[in-house]
Amino acid sequence: MHYTYHDIAKMIDHSLLNPVLTDEEMEQGCLIAREYGVASVCIKPYYLKRCAEILEGSDVRPSTTIGFPHGGHTTAIKVAEARQALDNGGIELDMVVNIGKVLSGDWAYVRDDVRAVVAETHARGGIVKVIFENCYLQDEHKIRLCEICAEVGADFVKTSTGFGASGATMDDLKLMRKHSPPHVQVKAAGGIRTLDALLEVRAIGVSRVGATRTVEILEECKRRLNLTP
Repeated sequence: MHYTYHDIAKMIDHSLLNPVLTDEEMEQGCLIAREYGVASVCIKPYYLKRCAEILEGSDVRPSTTIGFPHGGHTTAIKVAEARQALDNGGIELDMVVNIGKVLSGDWAYVRDDVRAVVAETHARGGIVKVIFENCYLQDEHKIRLCEICAEVGADFVKTSTGFGASGATMDDLKLMRKHSPPHVQVKAAGGIRTLDALLEVRAIGVSRVGATRTVEILEECKRRLNLTP
């Protein structure tokens, strides 16, 4: 499979969401992401404004989470979070569906919840990735969520928060790619820790991954492409 460094770097959302990360660690993480030229930094909401300042002038996008990590926030709060994130310079927003509502089969609620965040974000030129948290769901739930996300115009469907019982699996990623139209991209989160793992999901049509081991992945990419001095 042919790829360039840019191809791989622009697949990575550098994840800085661990609750114990300090301000200094997040600052360093933003600088690393900028240095390596990844797609975005997905950071804890309160630090997004600073993240956007650090990334200014680069093509790395500031991003954060909405309704994270369990999705149980009211729709009004998710919309308020989205508005705040956009005010703080966020461009890409990763929102968690209401997992309990999905499991209850209340699809009208789920659709309206996602649609509200998508509408708020798209009105201001942002992108929405919808997190399913697949470890709690059956295939029929995942398929229905793909259909709803396509219907309301979400930009990405995403496997997991990285904080559930498990992360991205090949079966789930294939299912999500199969049941999403071409204009909806697929993001793998949780467990993509090596270049080989990233290449494996890339081969089945995944276009973005959430990663904490960004440096290791991209240094390995440089080695394979003989870009290291």
